[in-house]
Amino acid sequence: MLIAFSIAPADADPDGSVSVAVADAIRIVRASGLPNETNAMFTNLEGEWDEVMAVVKQAVDAVLAHSDRVSLVLKADIRPGHTGQLTAKVQRVNQRLED
Repeated sequence: MLIAFSIAPADADPDGSVSVAVADAIRIVRASGLPNETNAMFTNLEGEWDEVMAVVKQAVDAVLAHSDRVSLVLKADIRPGHTGQLTAKVQRVNQRLED
């Protein structure tokens, strides 16, 4: 399964940033050992249901350490039996663009 998720604390830093809390969440994702990538808006993560959701919960808990309220946006592509889709989906689209 692939998921795209975004976590943010309800309370920003005094300068209006949430980067410290978000960085703590991304550290959890990267330490998980699951395939992942982070862009300006979301973190993408690939794995089995239980392992992916466990990482999301740990990331939420890390952000909760910074704020008593957290926003989580999550989108999932559930396709049993398929792995390596974090890059394969993009490669298929790029191939179509070249056709």
